[in-house]
Amino acid sequence: MIAQVENKRIAETEQVIAPDLQQDVTQQTSPNREFIKHLLIGSPKAVKSTIHYLQVLGYADVGAWSPLLPTANPGEFMSILSRSILVQ
Repeated sequence: MIAQVENKRIAETEQVIAPDLQQDVTQQTSPNREFIKHLLIGSPKAVKSTIHYLQVLGYADVGAWSPLLPTANPGEFMSILSRSILVQ
């Protein structure tokens, strides 16, 4: 039940952020690239900290992540990053 609620919430989130991403996905699709999604779930502090750390590592800009969205669990939030990666 909780998994179904979480999956529904993720799908709703993707509908909110997907219109801007769909065009990017089409443009970035090539034989050596695959589209992936990263999902961070935790306290707002932990999620934000991880997002900033991934920017420091040069993996993803802070602005590429979705806004923090509440999950079904009290005090728990999530953020989604969608991007394409080179696969060899």
